[in-house]
Amino acid sequence: ERLKKKSNSVKSTPSSAHGAPDGNVSSYLEQSFLQVAMTRVSWLSIFLVSLSLTAVIVNGFEHTLSRQIELAFFMPLLMGHGGNTGGQTVGTILSALSAGSIKLCDAPRVVTKEALQSLTVGCFLGLAVALVAHYGMGISIHVSTVIMCTLPLMSAIASTLGSTIPFVCLALKLDPSIIAAPAMTSFVDVFGLLSYFIIANHVFHLFGLEL
Repeated sequence: ERLKKKSNSVKSTPSSAHGAPDGNVSSYLEQSFLQVAMTRVSWLSIFLVSLSLTAVIVNGFEHTLSRQIELAFFMPLLMGHGGNTGGQTVGTILSALSAGSIKLCDAPRVVTKEALQSLTVGCFLGLAVALVAHYGMGISIHVSTVIMCTLPLMSAIASTLGSTIPFVCLALKLDPSIIAAPAMTSFVDVFGLLSYFIIANHVFHLFGLEL
């Protein structure tokens, strides 16, 4: 709702331009906490169900984890990094949309730019974390290599989703300020965790490790 009103004040566009419900002009402060809760609970429930897929993924790769327990040490780090990266992107895109500096037609250019910048950042951070993990924490070289390969991909996935979802919300006349961040986090956790284990299996095979 705040996104819609700010956009209207800058561009004088219709109230539904950013996906807020037509006719809903009450400000955030005028809504009760129950009204705010009811606008969010349905989407959060959907994304909570989607997050249950992470348990299915972990269960599917239980054998890999049992043989290489060091992988478990970095799961919170990778998922947290994905959320941080995607959150930065979502905030940037929503702010730019509010200011009117980007429009729906700019989506391909924006998504490409965000994906490339996050891939670059991810390569730098992946190398740094892998070196610290191996030489500073004594983590095995094969698990450190998995981290180095996964972080760039996780970053790219997060920023791609974080920049795509707000535009999808606009195209569907939904409110991106409510949907974009939790949707991004849910998808990043699922796809990022799956990518982590797939990369781990390939790297371990390259090192000649039996799983």
